[in-house]
Formats: sequence, structure tokens, C-alpha cells
Amino acid sequence: MYAEGQTKYSKDFFDKAEPIKLKDSLASMLGAMDKGGVFVYTYADAVKFAGHSCPAVAGAYKSAQMALKVLYGDEIPVRGNIRVTFRGDVTYKVNGPISQIITMITGAAAENGFQGFGPAGKHGRHNLMTFDKDHMPDPKTTCDIIFQRIDNGKKTEVLYCVEHVPGNERMDKLTPLVLSGKASEDEAKEFGNLWQERVKTILLNPPEGTFILKEVKE
Repeated sequence: MYAEGQTKYSKDFFDKAEPIKLKDSLASMLGAMDKGGVFVYTYADAVKFAGHSCPAVAGAYKSAQMALKVLYGDEIPVRGNIRVTFRGDVTYKVNGPISQIITMITGAAAENGFQGFGPAGKHGRHNLMTFDKDHMPDPKTTCDIIFQRIDNGKKTEVLYCVEHVPGNERMDKLTPLVLSGKASEDEAKEFGNLWQERVKTILLNPPEGTFILKEVKE
């Protein structure tokens, strides 16, 4: 059952993906929540933000989740206390779309982010996300992201390799039909179902090698 005005999704696995909880002192300071309150981000939030569900959105969500667990352990992560660096420029493969989901979760933004309060820029989020065009990822990697806690400098690197999650062979036939508008109603529905099955695998049961975490030392 969906309350009036609530988004209705066609896939129930959106809510089965583990949620991500973060504190944000800016939200508390400005009265959006009580002190000690947390934001709870779900995969459905990422889908709503992106406007669709795909391997890039799922990979971004899962990458952020895994990185935060490494950086914070049993602590609740602090939104706005995380610096993010992408290997490759913003146009490399799906760096751009993935970076938007990472910003939503971590608060880390590029030059368009909130500049903070006062001369010191307290609670600023701008320039916490950068794209390192001088250090490109391995060509086999979909995305290579370094996450760093600002307070203690701890870093972790997440390599996302979507090729470890192959699509159903039926997609080779269905994709051109859907893109050209020639797919029947049943074919279009099958295409969507198969597309989301791949996303579900990425979120809930990624094969070994889909996500690789590396410790980063100075």
C-alpha cells in the first residue's frame, strides 16, 4: 500500500537494499532535525534523485555504503566530513552520474556546493569532490573513487567493476527494439525486468570482483 503522494516503484528490492545512515550537524544547526538525529538514505532515494535505476546508480550507492563502513566502522558517518576524489575527469565513463549520487549521500560537492557560513566557511561542502584527470583508472574499471575522512585523514579506495555482472543475453535483442520504439508491450516489459535484475544483483549479491576496496596510505 502506498500513501497518497508517495512514489510507487515497480520493484520491491529497492527497499531491500541496506539503508545508509549519516549524521549532519548542518541539518541540526538549521533546525531540520534534533541534535543527534540521522538522515536515512535508501536506494529508493537514489533512484528518485537520478530519475531512474541502473548499474551506475546502484554502483554509486553501494560504493558509498562500503566506503563509509571502512571509514567509520561502527560509528555513524558524518555527512560533510568526507572528501571524495574520482580518478579520471568528470566525463570519464559514468563518473558524472555516479558523482551526483555520491554527493547526495556524503554531502561532498564540487565547486557548485554550499560555501559555508562566515569567513571560515563553517559547514562548507564545496570543493570536497574533485576529479583527478591526471590519474586515470584501469580501463577495465567502471569507476575508481577515493573517500577520505576530513577529521582524521583516513582513506579508502573503491573500484567498481560492472563487467563482473553481465546482462542477460536477451538484452542484445531487446535493447535495439526498445531504443527504436519497435518493441512490443511484452518485449518492453521484459527489457525493464531484465535491466532491473542486473541492478538487483549489484545491490544485493554482487559477484566477487564487482567492488574492490583498497587501503590508501600517504
